[in-house]
Amino acid sequence: MPRFGWRKSTYSDGLEQCVEVADNIPGRIPIRDSKRRLHVITAQPGSWAAFVAALRTGAL
Repeated sequence: MPRFGWRKSTYSDGLEQCVEVADNIPGRIPIRDSKRRLHVITAQPGSWAAFVAALRTGAL
């Protein structure tokens, strides 16, 4: 399995409220809180795209 390529979400404030995502793993999107790096959840790419789209439109 390749190493996760973590990056901070553009929706994070860069200080205390940071969500990190790794988008280099085929078929899944790992997501974690930067303060709790051992706790990782994963989403299917389509579900993640729908979630991000909802954030962008203000639906969430």
